[in-house]
Parts: sequence; C-alpha cells; structure tokens
Amino acid sequence: MENTFDPNAAAVANSGIYGLPCSAEEAQIIIIPVEWELTTSYNRGTVDGPFAIREASLQVDLCHHDYPDLWQKGIWMDDFPTELTELHDKMVPLCKDIIDALYEGTIDDDPEAFAVQYAMIEEATEQKNQWLRDRIAYWKAQGKVVGLLGGDHSIPLAYHQYLNERGVEYGILHADAHCDLREAFEGFKYSHASIFYNTLKFSNVKKLVQVGIRDYCHQEKELALSQPNRIKVFFDRDCRRRIYEGGKWKDLVDEMVAALPQKVYLSIDIDALDPKLCPNTGTPVPGGLEYEELMYLLNRVREAGKDIVGFDLCEVSPAPNGGDWDGNVGARVLFHLCGVAAK
Repeated sequence: MENTFDPNAAAVANSGIYGLPCSAEEAQIIIIPVEWELTTSYNRGTVDGPFAIREASLQVDLCHHDYPDLWQKGIWMDDFPTELTELHDKMVPLCKDIIDALYEGTIDDDPEAFAVQYAMIEEATEQKNQWLRDRIAYWKAQGKVVGLLGGDHSIPLAYHQYLNERGVEYGILHADAHCDLREAFEGFKYSHASIFYNTLKFSNVKKLVQVGIRDYCHQEKELALSQPNRIKVFFDRDCRRRIYEGGKWKDLVDEMVAALPQKVYLSIDIDALDPKLCPNTGTPVPGGLEYEELMYLLNRVREAGKDIVGFDLCEVSPAPNGGDWDGNVGARVLFHLCGVAAK
C-alpha cells in the first residue's frame, strides 16, 4: 500500500476497488468478478453487478466499524476474460430462446434443436467453470483470501469444485431468499436455482445452513427434510414468528453458527435481504433480512473462530435507469465479507 495514501480522502479516478491503491501482489484479498447470468429468467442485469459494485465502492468510507484496519490489508479486483464475456454474450440468445419456449409451451416443437442449445450452454458454463477453478487456484497458491462477485448465483460452483478437488471438508452458510436446491431448473443443469443441488453432490460438503429462505418448491423442501443432519434451513417466516413471540435474533444466530463445522464457506445472495435494499435483484421476494441482521450474523461467524475457506456475493443488479442503490448496498456487503474473511 502506498505510504502517501490517505484513507480519509475521497477516492480518485481510476483507483482500485474501494479507492485503494494496492497492487494484486500487495493485496491480501482478491475479488474475482464473474460477469455471467445465462439462466436468469425473471429480472436480468446481474451480469453488470461487479461493475456496479466497483463504481459504488468508491463512495464507501474506509473506516469499517467492525474491522477498521481492513483497508490496510488490501483488496484488489481481478478481471473477467474478454473471451468469456464474448462466449457469454453468444449464449444469452440461446438461453432466451429456451426460456421463451418453456413459457409459451413450444419447447417440445423441436426437441432436437433445443437439446443442441442446452448442450452448448452447458459446455460454455463448464468452460467458464474451468477458468474460474484455475483462477481461484492461482490466487490461493499465493496465499490470498479469494472471494467471488457475481453475476447470478450459479457462479460459486467452481469454488466448490476447487475445494472438492483438494479434499477440504467444510460447511456452507447460505443467505438467500431461495433454497437453490432445484434439479436442473428449466432444464439447465447449471441453473442459478440449482447451485446447492449441484454442490451437495460433493461429499466433503458436510453441512449446508440456509438463512432467509422464503421461496421454494416442494422438491427443495423434501430434499432438505430428507437430509436433516446435512441441511439445516432457517425459514424466514419461522424465524420471524419466534422473534414476534419474544425470541431474539441473537438466539437464532447462535443456532445457525452452532450448526456450522469449523471450516465455513460464505455464500450470500443479495436477495436474502429485504427487497427495499436490493429492488433490482434477479428474483426479489418480500420479507427477508435487514442489513444489520446479516452483518450481525457474519460477525458472529468470525467471533466463533470459524475458518473462512471462501466466499461469494451474487445477484446484485443495477437499476435499468442507472440508479446506484443496489450497487451501494452490494459494495457494503462485499466490504463486510472481506472483513469477516480477512486473516
């Protein structure tokens, strides 16, 4: 970090994320942006989430309330490859064709053609996942703390593949409005709605603790109930009822943290929050966590002495008219995640 850097001054143009002047070599924390959202079928725009967060980060004051020296550890944002951006853009029309056909009931009119499109999308996603696994490994080999920034919530599968390849046993704290336990949602194997269905195929994932959940299908609920020792869902309505009847958020968080093993991966879908905080996210749902409830939960994970093996923040989407509220909230959630994960 440059000795002349003033953390009290306004960020200058062309500075790094959060206005920090550090290089990749100097930074302890590396953020890999993954500008990818092929299977989103409601609100699109999460592909622009990393850019929106980076822009909003320049307005974040650097004296973090809980981790005031965080800025000194250094945070550096990587680049997403141009060739993968081009590949993504080629696949978007194919995904749209499939999703439109599903909603219009014409998906069976030409099954062979749609099968080819599904295969092309799957192959493209695997190509992206291979790059991302290699990139995570590259930074981890240098002793960096690595976080992912989406894009839709399909992107962290590559991180779990990386951890599985290395035999790391860990649990996942997953904050989201949705369970994301669907099998090949809308026919897409690597759907954003299937991220944890796919991740749970790895036996080294010992526990999945889900928080903020308030929108799910029968299949997802049945899967969770069938594996009570491995999946623990804190449904939002159940949590609210306990609080309304005199319970405390602290007691609920105690249960959440106690359910996690020593090594923990943090996976945050911004729609875990009340949609007033993320109105343009891919699939907003009424209800959800308040901002400080999420901050308290993340802090308690750190205070419990858990080892953070990785993290992601997904589904932040800027407003179509250029509003910066979603990026503003996302930049602060990401900053906090960096503080929790930092060594």
